Amino acid sequence: MTSFAVIGGGWRSEFYIRLGQLMPERFELVGAVVRNPERAATLQADYGTSIFESVTALLQFSKPDFVIVAVSWDANPEIVQDFVAAGIPVLCETPPAPDLERLRTLWSAVGESELVQVAEQYLYLPGHAARLSVVKEGVIGAATSVEISSTHGYHAVSMMRGFLAAGFEPTRVNSQVFTSNLIDPLAREGWNRDLFAQPRSTTIATIDFGHGKSGLYNFVENQWHNQLRHRRIVIRGSAGEIVDNQVIALTDGPAIVESEFRRYQLGVDLNLDGFDTEHISLNGTVIYKNPFIGLRLMDEEIAIATMMVKMADWVLGASTPPYSLREACQDHLISLAIDESAKFGIPIETAREIWAK
Repeated sequence: MTSFAVIGGGWRSEFYIRLGQLMPERFELVGAVVRNPERAATLQADYGTSIFESVTALLQFSKPDFVIVAVSWDANPEIVQDFVAAGIPVLCETPPAPDLERLRTLWSAVGESELVQVAEQYLYLPGHAARLSVVKEGVIGAATSVEISSTHGYHAVSMMRGFLAAGFEPTRVNSQVFTSNLIDPLAREGWNRDLFAQPRSTTIATIDFGHGKSGLYNFVENQWHNQLRHRRIVIRGSAGEIVDNQVIALTDGPAIVESEFRRYQLGVDLNLDGFDTEHISLNGTVIYKNPFIGLRLMDEEIAIATMMVKMADWVLGASTPPYSLREACQDHLISLAIDESAKFGIPIETAREIWAK
């Protein structure tokens, strides 16, 4: 069993608290550091967890095996440094720092400690994890380009870099923003009362990762919640491509074959085994298994829980790191370039930074 504490009382913090309590055989939740009294009272009432007013109060009570820091962008670097100074491994929310200057400062302060991981969970979502396994197996040859239209900034960049196995080389980013009317029916809080079309921005960017690898970024404002916009992913390789759940590839023969990712979902119709994703298969072979069968988690929770388990195993010396600060800094570096290019209407080139191996 691994002990952990959560720093912050926002909506992301609640994921970690809830998931930790769903896996009592794996995790012991020491408590949460929450400064807002109302939020502290809510979390204590809902989850019965211990609440601390400060990091100092937490460490006086217990030294957890690791901490999860889910605070504002501005507050994150200082808190991460405090825990590293205390010798405690950190899993921090994205991004690790708000801007390039503070990314460099944070890396200079804690990078070489190898104690900081970042909760970049997107490639642990079941669908993306299945796609990544197929790419790594070389089914579509060498991956050369990735188009993402689903999530924003550093999350989308992390997916591109993961599928392309892109490293830390200089990149060239070219962005443009378009505005058009769109009905925005859903927000994080639920349905909007105003269902009239309103101006919403779309940011489209090309990213040249070098070595013949590229990314196409297409994000609509509030696309996370707006179900009027499909999520799309295209991964092109030298011998085929993946488009959402469809795969086309060249095989021995020679022959061009098409196949489809199939998700086996429990709890549908007369299946009484609980509502759960069980596995994802391709061509009759299971390529992804849900490691949390029985907990009835949605995809986002499966990804976050996977990150937590990998963090715990890494702290115990039983696993590779879940997602290093080095990788997360590179993701946000390129994300910042997307925003800068969109703002000024010019291409932005990123350099090889201090966290690059």
